Amino acid sequence: MLESHQVLFFFILLIFSVFFLLNLSNADLGTGAYYSPPYLPTACFGNDPNQFPAGNLFAAAGAGIWDNGAACGRQYLVRCLQGSIQDTVCSSSDTIKITIVDQATNLVSPPSKNGATMTFSVAAYGRIAKQSAADEINIEYREV
Repeated sequence: MLESHQVLFFFILLIFSVFFLLNLSNADLGTGAYYSPPYLPTACFGNDPNQFPAGNLFAAAGAGIWDNGAACGRQYLVRCLQGSIQDTVCSSSDTIKITIVDQATNLVSPPSKNGATMTFSVAAYGRIAKQSAADEINIEYREV
């Protein structure tokens, strides 16, 4: 027969496990592409060079998350899941934090693939995927 502290321990463990699993399901799935410089001007902050975060980890929002410009300045945690081709193109399982600075349909330079959920700077894309291996990747993302 289980003692009361063992029952309490298992109950707490169960609650923690459910909370952990629910937290993992907060992410959305989408696609990612990349675009090269020039990055200015942007639809969000014009010609202000201070809009770009350290390490140039930024992206342009696709139609699904643009939200009539409300996406400007939003930050997302993003992870590469796999490439759109059969070969794995994710360069790591790392999650990066990006900032939305532009609208993907309004970029100065053309994206590697149209219609992506997020179009990343070359630096951001290179942190999660092998640029030479695929023009588009499948991503998991959630707003910070």
